[in-house]
Amino acid sequence: MDARTDLPDLTSTVEALDRGETTSVELVTTCLDRIEEAQPALNAFRAVRRAAALAEAREADRRRVAGELRPLLGVPIAIKDDTDIVGETTMFGCAGDFEPKTADAEVVRRLREAGAVIVGKTHTPELGQWPLTSGDAFGHTRSPWSREHSPGGSSGGSAAAVAARLVPAALGSDGAGSVRIPASWSNLVGIKPQRGRVSMWPDPEAFFGITTHGPLARTVADAALLLDVVSGNHPDDLHTRPPLTVSDAVGRDPGQLKIALSLKIPFSGTPAKLDPRVRTRIAALATVLRDLGHEVTLADPEYGLQFGLAFLPRSMAGIEQWLNRLPDPALADARTRSNARLGRLLRGLPLQASRAAEPRLQRRVGRIFEEFDVVLAPTTATPPLPVTAIDGIGGWATDKVVTGACPYAWPWNVLGWPAVNVPAGFVDGHLPVGAQLLGPQDSEPLLISLASQLESVLRWHEQAPERWW
Repeated sequence: MDARTDLPDLTSTVEALDRGETTSVELVTTCLDRIEEAQPALNAFRAVRRAAALAEAREADRRRVAGELRPLLGVPIAIKDDTDIVGETTMFGCAGDFEPKTADAEVVRRLREAGAVIVGKTHTPELGQWPLTSGDAFGHTRSPWSREHSPGGSSGGSAAAVAARLVPAALGSDGAGSVRIPASWSNLVGIKPQRGRVSMWPDPEAFFGITTHGPLARTVADAALLLDVVSGNHPDDLHTRPPLTVSDAVGRDPGQLKIALSLKIPFSGTPAKLDPRVRTRIAALATVLRDLGHEVTLADPEYGLQFGLAFLPRSMAGIEQWLNRLPDPALADARTRSNARLGRLLRGLPLQASRAAEPRLQRRVGRIFEEFDVVLAPTTATPPLPVTAIDGIGGWATDKVVTGACPYAWPWNVLGWPAVNVPAGFVDGHLPVGAQLLGPQDSEPLLISLASQLESVLRWHEQAPERWW
């Protein structure tokens, strides 16, 4: 393999290694060379571990020759820069003089246990706050599909790396859609798993329970495999779930389902409406589901005004918590510091009330699953935003841009339930958009089997961006 060769998807990479058709050193070298080539234009990576990754690849090859079997032994993977890996800093999109970490996050430990080679850490906006991946600390991460547009955020660096075929798959995190939104705007599969499915350690929970790690990949099988590898808990996790293997659901017939097509925008506090171009793509996806034998009916979960009140204190208090960890909080964006001040105000009774409201909200929204098996909704209200959409504007103006484009994803973070983004096609010829498959607690297998069925018809993984970088 060489730097001009597209890296295969995750499962194909594993199979090629298992058959002895390539080596980890060859794969990782190709991956690193492609990252280096693309970095000046795409700017997907914050840190690249060339020397360490090549050393790990050589060790993986030695282990394979010795007969060792691991799910991802020798496979290159990228992780988002909100996740600790020993010897590297975790800057989370921020400026400052950070100390290298002395221990791996639990998900990194699990990736290493599976044999993965972590080639680098990908860009994220400051403390993961925005659905665009940009900031004063590193500039703009650009979409492989259009240099003028964002790949989404906050896991935008991971999405750009996977969509550009720089890595077979990557890990992100989702606190208000931060896996699903960049998956939508990058023609990828993105899974936000059930809260507690994946450990957030070294934190017992992240952003007071609304954030979880999740995979970004080109195929459903790849995303499911990566989710299986990183799933599991640390003894000190606040949220835990029983073990669950989701790869078994890939290719399994989901049966004839009743699907609620929900276009209603949950209350967001700022104006938002569904772009007609996105509506058209969601309607087309609903038609495919009907052709597959499913019953698709217009129906909306009962969100209510209280949903926003349940989200805001956890989000803002999480920002305040993270800001206090920075080596120099004064270097943070003025909007970040403003959100942290709000977080300090909301940390008391409002935060307690937001958490206490969660079971009531789960019962209210859960009523839709008494009639339907799955909810289908847009992932975003608009196509991808320009990379400069929130540059140089104030907090309220930023909030209007952000909530206007991405009002659909965050309720499932409050609920803690699973959601899967599937590609829904392109608008204006080249800009990807996506749809969410939403389920109740522990419904990852059903959502993955339905996503896999859609993929078998739509074949989105066969579409690649025309290289401009």
